[in-house]
Amino acid sequence: MDRSQKADTVAQLSAVFNEVGVVVITRNLGMTVAQSTELRGKIRDAGASYKVAKNRLAKLAIADTDYAGIGDFLTGPTAIATSVDPVAAAKAVVDFAKTTDKIEIVGGAMGSQVLNAEGIKALASMPSLDELRAKLIGLVQAPATKIAQLSTAPAAKLARVFAAYADKAA
Repeated sequence: MDRSQKADTVAQLSAVFNEVGVVVITRNLGMTVAQSTELRGKIRDAGASYKVAKNRLAKLAIADTDYAGIGDFLTGPTAIATSVDPVAAAKAVVDFAKTTDKIEIVGGAMGSQVLNAEGIKALASMPSLDELRAKLIGLVQAPATKIAQLSTAPAAKLARVFAAYADKAA
């Protein structure tokens, strides 16, 4: 890789670090091509990205971002999972790590907050942004639904009473 390619790589990584909500650093311990492909597919399906980058270039890319604190994690054979949704990348990596011992979660960060491996696992156990939005919409709609049910209930009861009197008279 020549100097211009390295500069391009650092610029691309820096742009990624400025856009994402979470960064997860993993250490790959002899994953097969099939396992790596499966991991990349799961991460892509979660709306995240996964990149193996040279540690030195990644350290240069995080220098002027909120993720400067994760530089200590970038040693050895590492890879970087990122996502805009603060939970997506962590959830995908943790779910994959449960199925194999060939990947180790080193740590990561959510903004300027540096997280160790346990912090990433705790982050993965949280509901995703879409799940939280669905719960919030459900909570907002619930009172309106109950009000509508309460306003129609008396009319329905009256209709049943009139129907019972009509049946009795007939």
